Amino acid sequence: MSSAQQPYNPPQGGTGGATAGGAAAAPSPRQRHGAAASGVLFAAVLMLLDGVLGIFEGVMAIAKDDVYTRAGNYVFKFDLTSWGWIHLIIGVVVAVTGLGLLSRALWARVLGVGIAGLSVIANFLFIPYQPWWSLTLVAIGVFVIWSLCAYRPGDEL
Repeated sequence: MSSAQQPYNPPQGGTGGATAGGAAAAPSPRQRHGAAASGVLFAAVLMLLDGVLGIFEGVMAIAKDDVYTRAGNYVFKFDLTSWGWIHLIIGVVVAVTGLGLLSRALWARVLGVGIAGLSVIANFLFIPYQPWWSLTLVAIGVFVIWSLCAYRPGDEL
């Protein structure tokens, strides 16, 4: 029989490829969480960057109120100086947590989920002042939360 006529024998062991029925095999736990493990490192860098940008955002709002768009009749309308302090404080905590994640500290993973959640909420409420920037930071925060929750301690960074 020539190689073109030989039947296909799928790989065994569940490491990928097709099964005898033709369906794709489920990825192994190591393959499933590999993206999350590398995602923790990426989340740490994103948190550090998000924290520094949050600090800048807060300082700009505190120092000069006319940097941001004025919201009309908005339910969560605060003085921009108040928003500045909120972003400054959250930014400092996010940056410190990002540094903790880079050092692989357990407290940073636990605090990271909570502080990323607070950052998402703060940026969601800040949408009338900076819509595109706020939505971008909400998306980054959601990725950080997923990454920190999907990571398993046995996965390699």
